[in-house]
Amino acid sequence: MNIAGCVPIPLMTPRSLPSSPRQLGRLACLTLTLVGFAGCGGSAPSNTAQVAQTNTRPQAAADAVSPWTVTPEELPSPATGSSTTPQLTVEGERTILSWLELADSGTTLKFAERTSSGWSEPRAVASGDNFVVNAADVPSVRALSDGTLAAHWLLEDGPDPEAYKLPLSLSKDGGRTWSRPMNPNHDRTKTQHGFASLFQAPGAGLGVVWLDGRATNPDGPEGANGSMSLYGAVYDRDAKQISETAIDARVCDCCQLSAVATSEGVIVAYRDRTADEIRDIYVTRLVDGHWSPPTPVHADGWKIDGCPVNGPAVSARGRDVAVAWFTAKTGEGQAFAAFSQDGGRTFGQAIRVDDAVSRGQVDIELLADGSAAVTWVEFSNERSQFKVRRIEQSGARSPAVAIADISGSQYPRLAQSRGELLFAWTAVPPRVRTARASLGAPSPKDTPSASR
Repeated sequence: MNIAGCVPIPLMTPRSLPSSPRQLGRLACLTLTLVGFAGCGGSAPSNTAQVAQTNTRPQAAADAVSPWTVTPEELPSPATGSSTTPQLTVEGERTILSWLELADSGTTLKFAERTSSGWSEPRAVASGDNFVVNAADVPSVRALSDGTLAAHWLLEDGPDPEAYKLPLSLSKDGGRTWSRPMNPNHDRTKTQHGFASLFQAPGAGLGVVWLDGRATNPDGPEGANGSMSLYGAVYDRDAKQISETAIDARVCDCCQLSAVATSEGVIVAYRDRTADEIRDIYVTRLVDGHWSPPTPVHADGWKIDGCPVNGPAVSARGRDVAVAWFTAKTGEGQAFAAFSQDGGRTFGQAIRVDDAVSRGQVDIELLADGSAAVTWVEFSNERSQFKVRRIEQSGARSPAVAIADISGSQYPRLAQSRGELLFAWTAVPPRVRTARASLGAPSPKDTPSASR
């Protein structure tokens, strides 16, 4: 509801976000009001991919319009029944869509792989009646370079709704069978362990980063800092854990993480949190087994006393890196992107992505020519839409194309593989839907970037 031109942004604890029927209404949410930010509005989403172009609003008079045409078309989804929380991951030429299917008997993590004729038949990873189902903190299934599949999901950990586990599992037979779940954290606290991002560990097997609440332990010693932390872990090819590392001791409580491999190591983008509540986007890099000191992508200076539940996205090709993010420092939600040509050590100008009032929920994919495809959710004309456009390092932008209408707290996904862009989102009633858009015939150099 609008009050004097203001629309509230839900600042939600993880389980207060849209969830399974078993978990609805378990927590109240903290609300921050920002003038002009339409964070909660939107019409019911379309059941098919909608293709539309919007009027561009250049960032400055000097901005050029980047020529780019994509025509999204619906790709029949492998998800059936009540389904939610889609995720897209890419390794080499393997693209995997994962999601949760909801039923009275419990929740099931499923996945399908992109083929030349569509999506493969779905396979199940794990099921149970104690899954944490959350629109922002989603499970994933991804391929590793040796063909192994890795998966993660979230499980309740005791009566505290803020406490949940982060099980990881591996499959050596294409997802027919899965290993016994293992947890990357060994702190034994019943606190939050989630918002994970899996990656191919250089020279090893699986890598994972996550938000870790061990310092928020209500039963911990007096004087604990009470902050959410960023942790990372690496496993070797035999699934033996090599490390568990504290990367940043104070980060935003429930914003998504995004990890990707560059030619110089893995880079992770996340929302930091300073002592005076500045919550800008930072990156850290895993090089030779060590995490680098975190550095900002751009100094937005966004001061906010609660988590906006709106994390960044990162994509890489060789030493080239691109990051997309959301900020509302001015009181108006805006989406931005920036490029790096040195493996993420430094970034160029912040380029405005959206045209109107953005809700964020961004994703990004570097293209073969050095530009990037960026997606976001934008609110205009009383509609929330999932959109995509191409941006160049010069700041030039193509016209935006609408993929679908979005309703509620949705986090659509973008991936690039084999000469196409893939899109995934949750429609209403809850059903995961997918679309594709051709990028033309891929050249030999058009190897896809690894995906979050």
